Amino acid sequence: MSVALRNAQRAVPVRRAPLRRAVTALRAALGATRFDVGLVCAGNGLMRRLNGEYRQRPEPTDVLSFPFHQLVAGELPRPRCRSEYNLGDIFLGVEFIHQQCRDSGEDFDGVLVVTAAHGLCHLLGYQHNTKPEWQQMYEKEAEILEELNRLTGSRLRPLTANLF
Repeated sequence: MSVALRNAQRAVPVRRAPLRRAVTALRAALGATRFDVGLVCAGNGLMRRLNGEYRQRPEPTDVLSFPFHQLVAGELPRPRCRSEYNLGDIFLGVEFIHQQCRDSGEDFDGVLVVTAAHGLCHLLGYQHNTKPEWQQMYEKEAEILEELNRLTGSRLRPLTANLF
């Protein structure tokens, strides 16, 4: 199945091919290669609108995930037909992420991949509203990033490292 990537912003250059390859590898690490994933690179305006509409927080953010299936954390969907082989869509707030990276000195491309991993975990039902949920999500992010690091020689760490 596929990772469909769309760059819906012009403020920040995005290296789409490496991002698509990383998300494909992360999806494989989750055991979800049979499922499609949509990935949208969005600017602050779109992220502000989506965050306001769906989370009642009209401000830009780094990532929003819209799962196709409602799942228990870590569960894979059980599709009944071809059209249900879809995990959902991830919106990456690349303009927001880019500004954070400029402020912190972190590598933009690496943070983009880590943020996509976070979004993928949300598509599979992981949350971080409580400390036990955070711990479960952190462990899953660490696991799939470790696999990506093994394949690519990267040293990426989970987004939720210091949440609680």
